[in-house]
Amino acid sequence: MTIEYVLLFFVVFVIGLKSFMSAPTEAFMKSGPKLGARVEKHLVTGHGFSQNHRVKWLPDKH
Repeated sequence: MTIEYVLLFFVVFVIGLKSFMSAPTEAFMKSGPKLGARVEKHLVTGHGFSQNHRVKWLPDKH
């Protein structure tokens, strides 16, 4: 009876470990493009960089 419990525990542990390791990867893969679009939108509009006006982006002077 002990061997059955150990095998059952091992199987449940392996299945749980697989889902625990793959869930964050799937979440980052699905949300990456959405997060990138939000970052670009905020960079274009200047949201969060200044209080009343847009940030004026100037080219580097070399």
